[in-house]
Amino acid sequence: MFAEIKSVHFVGICGTAMASAAAAMKEKGFAVTGSDQNIYPPMSTFLAAKQIEVMNGYAERNLAHKPDLVVIGNAISRGNPEAEFVLDHKLRYCSLPELLKEFFIRGKRSIVVAGTHGKTTTTALLTWVFEHNGLNPGYLIGGIPNNFGQGARFTDSDKPRAGGEWFIIEGDEYDTAFFDKRSKFVHYLPEIAVLNNLEFDHADIFENLDAIKKSFMHFIRLIPRNGLLLGNGDDANLAPLLNVNHCPVKHFGLGEDNAIRAFNLRYGPTATEFEIPSFKFHLNLIGEFNVRNALAVIACAKHCGLKNHQIQSAFDTFNGIKRRMEVRGIAGGVTVVDDFGHHPTAIRETLKALRLKYPHEKIWAVFEPRSNTTRRNIFQSELAGAFADADAVVVSAVARLEQIAAAERLNPEKLMEDLKSAGKDAAYLPDVDSIVAHMAKNAQGGDIICVFSNGGFGGIHGKLLERLGKK
Repeated sequence: MFAEIKSVHFVGICGTAMASAAAAMKEKGFAVTGSDQNIYPPMSTFLAAKQIEVMNGYAERNLAHKPDLVVIGNAISRGNPEAEFVLDHKLRYCSLPELLKEFFIRGKRSIVVAGTHGKTTTTALLTWVFEHNGLNPGYLIGGIPNNFGQGARFTDSDKPRAGGEWFIIEGDEYDTAFFDKRSKFVHYLPEIAVLNNLEFDHADIFENLDAIKKSFMHFIRLIPRNGLLLGNGDDANLAPLLNVNHCPVKHFGLGEDNAIRAFNLRYGPTATEFEIPSFKFHLNLIGEFNVRNALAVIACAKHCGLKNHQIQSAFDTFNGIKRRMEVRGIAGGVTVVDDFGHHPTAIRETLKALRLKYPHEKIWAVFEPRSNTTRRNIFQSELAGAFADADAVVVSAVARLEQIAAAERLNPEKLMEDLKSAGKDAAYLPDVDSIVAHMAKNAQGGDIICVFSNGGFGGIHGKLLERLGKK
């Protein structure tokens, strides 16, 4: 069916992955158009530079030219005029993961990195190891690695030797589209699957942990007999999923039973050292979670033929990822850090790593409950403990609270009580302006402010730096 396609329209084109795929489709020779209701830099300028027509807002007229294929983004739901037009007129449509599968992954050797935490860091680090050693992989990463400056690159699937035979992709367990409620990663043709860990998340689409496990089991069943399943052998939730016999399985972790095992860990303020049998690694990342991320990369890279010294050479030049413990600036002697953490485990591990980096400084945690899980009370009791390594905590209003039933909402007042009972200096401040004013009044030179949010948080990072700079 895909051989008949000459023109493609992207509904929701300004998502990072959608825009990257649209540009790659144009480079392949397709006529590409798109639409979105949030058109602003950097994606608007990226698409303009690629000479892709972007229509502002969703409307049936955007599809009047009857494209051969319509790619419908994950954020699009029934009621969207373009989605309705597609269904009314029986136009050929697919999700972005389906498009990736057929046009960019098929014919490649696919490595899919999945798990609740660490997907972006592991995918970015693995991609850099391959790139640094001349393998020129295609990739799709749910963040912006500083070594690449972009989250996606699609090498030519029709010429694997010229374009690189590998495609490395972050495997998200979130659902695919309004018409396909399977997890995205089931579309990615895994030859090698990396499973970092497994916890309950995405409470808006998964009922419980068992539902997430079921989705991961579906993914694991897709690994061919000549492929490889790499799993974190220290994770109790993953253990029953790794007991398969249709493909080879290897474990990585800190425990003695892992095939790739780290020992003699030494944490410094800016780097970590650890050993595996016969080799000592140095990693420009901090925290135990990052050691496991690196072990997954080592296990995968060695399976693909790379040597320890080649992997270490890439580790030495890895420059991290935007929004993962990213220092946004220093103003008035106060360091402002941006982190994407929005799950209690991610928040806890980031703060543990920051405490290693800043052992004597006062660390402020500013948290926006914005994800579909943390807006709910599922982790009400766990959240307070996640801030154990922070000296002071500020919590903003729960985002889009009206969309959640009252009985399911996170209770900020209860969170304040729990934090204060644990001896924390805690404040509930509903909006960005009140938070900025509070920090400007109370933060002192040498302090660290880590902002946790999976969104833009009203531009709080820039506002904090501007206000602190005037103290």
